[in-house]
Amino acid sequence: MLAAARTAFAERGFDGASIRVIAADAGVDPALVHHYFGSKDKLFLAAIEAPADPEELLPAALAGGRDELGANVVRLLLQVWDGPGRTAGLALVRSAVNNEWTARLLREFLVAKVLRRVVGTLGLPKAEGEARGSLVASQLIGVVMARYVLRLEPLASASPEELVAAIGPTVQRYLTGDIVLPGGAVTAL
Repeated sequence: MLAAARTAFAERGFDGASIRVIAADAGVDPALVHHYFGSKDKLFLAAIEAPADPEELLPAALAGGRDELGANVVRLLLQVWDGPGRTAGLALVRSAVNNEWTARLLREFLVAKVLRRVVGTLGLPKAEGEARGSLVASQLIGVVMARYVLRLEPLASASPEELVAAIGPTVQRYLTGDIVLPGGAVTAL
């Protein structure tokens, strides 16, 4: 079931994959998929071996409101990566760097489970939300690569709150500040 799910999510994305199709590809009844995983969301997390479930963690980050969103997103990233999920996260990131199939799964995870939810709180037009979300992702992926993969100092040994103070304002600007979008449009919220 997990192999069929990985293929479906990589080829069709989260929104395009269905439990029914995944079950058919695995040669099982859809009820069996629901029995073992409960929902498409949980199946997706298991398929990519996600280090954490955004549905459990994002509400706290989003509860701080619009003005705290950048700092809270960085704080959440560090909470996950400084916690027990680091090993699984590192395996996923390293695999994504070398394997396009895994990269598609990781990209789908970031977009469907994290960025849409964060940017969705801002009530933006779709294209602007996607552009802002990709800028946020560039910053977060950069932090993961520099701090946890390359172990670049002093970033690697900085405290979480030092990083929130240093990186949070940039993420906040990407979310709500003046930015130049693809095509040259300047926008501010």
